[in-house]
Amino acid sequence: MKNPGEDPVLILASKSPRRRYLLEQAGLSFSVIPSDIDESTVPLSPPEIYVRVLSEAKAESIAKKYPEKWVLGADTIVLKDGAVLGKPGSIDEARSMLKQLSGQAHQVFTGYSIICKSKDRKFSETVQTEVLFKNLADEEIEWYIHTKEPFDKAGAYAVHPHKRTV
Repeated sequence: MKNPGEDPVLILASKSPRRRYLLEQAGLSFSVIPSDIDESTVPLSPPEIYVRVLSEAKAESIAKKYPEKWVLGADTIVLKDGAVLGKPGSIDEARSMLKQLSGQAHQVFTGYSIICKSKDRKFSETVQTEVLFKNLADEEIEWYIHTKEPFDKAGAYAVHPHKRTV
């Protein structure tokens, strides 16, 4: 629950708009302090381990500065046929990723960690999800690319929940 004027005890160690949105939808009161760790310094390992280690590093870097707070770190990797699909660096790369995923199944690994230094508490986990894309028409891919949404997301996409009425 959000308490106006109260200092939140949760810090999101990420600049991800999607993670911020999810915490807001859960009704949580939190602040955002993105981690500035250099992800290239984290040794490569199997995806389920890599995302967990990276989420821990992100949370740790902020928890050291705010030991009384609970800090949440997360990282996501998209894996298609054994290849990692990161955040696209160009329109052509986003287009290529979306065409690769169109009509195909792939895996998404998300590691998350929550740490409170003063309570000496840390919890980390990895979740693996199998995702099946519908066949995307070229027009759909072009439309989506031009929303600019693909450029801050692993695999060039995000899943958006749809509101349903009964």
